[in-house]
Amino acid sequence: MQSATPLFSSVEAQAAGSPPAAFLPTTRAEMAALGWQQCDVIIVTGDAYVDHPSFGMAIIGRVLEAQGFKVGIIAQPDWRSTRDFEVLGAPRLFFGVTGGNMDSMVNRYTSDRRVRSDDAYTPGGAGGRRPDRCVIVYSQRIREAFKAVPIVLGGIEASLRRIAHFDYWSETVRRSVLLDSKADLLVYGNAERQIGEIAQQLRAGSTLGELTNLRGTAFLRRGMPADWVEIDSSEVDTPGPLSPPIDPYASESDRKSTLAAGAPNVVKFFRKVPNAQRERSVIRIPSFEQVSADAVLYAHASRILHLESNPGNARALVQRHGGVELWLNPPPIPLTTDEMDAIYELPYARRPHPAYGSAKIPAYHMIRFSVAIQRGCFGGCTFCSITEHEGRIIQSRSEDSVVREIETIRDKVPGFTGVISDLGGPTANMYRLHCKSAAIESACRRPSCVFPAVCPNLNTDHAPLINLYRRARSLKGVKKVLIASGVRYDLAIESPEYVKELATHHTGGYLKIAPEAIGDGPLSKMMKPGVGAYYKFKELFDKYSKLAGKEQYLIPYFIAAHPGTRDQDMLELAVWLKKNGFRADQVQAFLPSPMATATAMYHSGKNPLKRITRGSEEVVIPKGIKVRRLHKAFLRYHDPENWPILRDALKRMGRADLIGNGKHHLIPAYQPVGAGRRGGTARAVGLLPFRTQHTGLPKSGNRRGRP
Repeated sequence: MQSATPLFSSVEAQAAGSPPAAFLPTTRAEMAALGWQQCDVIIVTGDAYVDHPSFGMAIIGRVLEAQGFKVGIIAQPDWRSTRDFEVLGAPRLFFGVTGGNMDSMVNRYTSDRRVRSDDAYTPGGAGGRRPDRCVIVYSQRIREAFKAVPIVLGGIEASLRRIAHFDYWSETVRRSVLLDSKADLLVYGNAERQIGEIAQQLRAGSTLGELTNLRGTAFLRRGMPADWVEIDSSEVDTPGPLSPPIDPYASESDRKSTLAAGAPNVVKFFRKVPNAQRERSVIRIPSFEQVSADAVLYAHASRILHLESNPGNARALVQRHGGVELWLNPPPIPLTTDEMDAIYELPYARRPHPAYGSAKIPAYHMIRFSVAIQRGCFGGCTFCSITEHEGRIIQSRSEDSVVREIETIRDKVPGFTGVISDLGGPTANMYRLHCKSAAIESACRRPSCVFPAVCPNLNTDHAPLINLYRRARSLKGVKKVLIASGVRYDLAIESPEYVKELATHHTGGYLKIAPEAIGDGPLSKMMKPGVGAYYKFKELFDKYSKLAGKEQYLIPYFIAAHPGTRDQDMLELAVWLKKNGFRADQVQAFLPSPMATATAMYHSGKNPLKRITRGSEEVVIPKGIKVRRLHKAFLRYHDPENWPILRDALKRMGRADLIGNGKHHLIPAYQPVGAGRRGGTARAVGLLPFRTQHTGLPKSGNRRGRP
């Protein structure tokens, strides 16, 4: 893999030799107190300003500060006018615009498109403090206030909407957010490398229009550079008797054979170009107009995007939007351990800005005693956006750095009682796991290192993580270290010693894991392991919990209405849940987030995990409110409100034998008075209330957040 310039190699002395700001300024008065006349960069964010490394605006702000830039923050501005956007004046270099830690549409709407009443990233948890598609709206207000100041988009909302993407809330394919926002440049991923390089080059006198070679960026250009090799992957052949479907991934020899057979309109897609030209090659994916009109082409474009996601071998992509070309450079080079350490040990205040007073910001209270130990995820779950944003190569901190952060929490964070709430990241147990061969890793195009089975080239040694756990819990003043991040149990069973450590010392009675489904149909479309891995993990977890003298239980999470899920799959899952004594208090229906592979399945009915042709695999898609409601009802089979819809479904499916009042029945034949009707009671008379025990999930047990 290519090397990158060290993140802090060009650090200049901080402005006028001043120490880091206690908080990055949010008002003119705070700027004046620091002796500033103008900010170099102003970050506009949809989240409240919490100066903590779990919040993107804080990390980017502190990274730029460490490189000698004056950075201001405008958090949750009123978007109905330009007033809040003008509060710090115009920045010398650029505005950075982010929706926050979540996509604004995912943040505001449920999977059933209902408006959420709360927002965990807002003081008091109040909803409605950010607009829909907020990076677009924020950019528009900035343009109104400061026409000539450059705008750079970033954060997960920009990252997942960097190309033409299916938008679940409008049921349409939307243009790249870069066009709709009229911003100048988009950075995707965690973006410390890109944003620092952009600021440094603008400080040196460059313009954003000249920054066309930065990894992890997207920009617009009018034409194709003459010195680039264009690889055409823009069409899928129209099926018909004289022109059979052509594989868009066919090699040159395959195409020649097809031509010899008399089929016209063969797609030009070259898997190989001369090595001397590879660095100057770009893949043309179907245009916005094409993917908007043709869902099969959308699935094809999605597959190409995901195949070109490894920083070691990814090529640039180009997608035409009307009269302009959207150019997407390859992903950034992953951060080194030293760089990760430096980022997480910057001088964060580790608390919300004082302007919020005593107002509680739920997301901060959830993570204030937790420590991020790594980034990235090689699981590749198709419904999850972590890989699209952070990449699949794990970037880990050093053990010493993690320990220093725990000591900082112990010594400086108000309210610390001795319990570290989490040591983790996107997953709990990928710390320092990596490919055994750098050459293989750089060449690999697999979307997952653990599906359909754990790759033999993957180092699954959990010893570094076990050592970290042991050192963390031995620190003075630390009573307990819990693991709240999701455990990847198919990896954990590769290390029984890790499961023992987890069950003996780091589980607080319940451990959340995510089988997501038990049927092969949905699991194959999720890229999740079979239920056999769950049973192996449960056996180990129960064994070591018993040896430790602890009564502990697994909390499994499941997704309803995921692509590939039939009614029969949900019925089998409901029967499994009842047999194993699980009663879900909250359930999650599949939410098609922008750019995810499962979203391409949802929109197209095709499977982008395989080669796309007109006749390629069709995927069962549970669409429509009735089907989604039924699938959620199967997960909450115990709720009397769901019994009428389940009775109708069971009769229709020929499984009326599951209706009755015996223990072996799924739902009873009777209906409690007032239940199952609009405004009725939530539970049947005499039904045991939900309890925090092994028969169900705790009321606070929301599944891990997925953007």
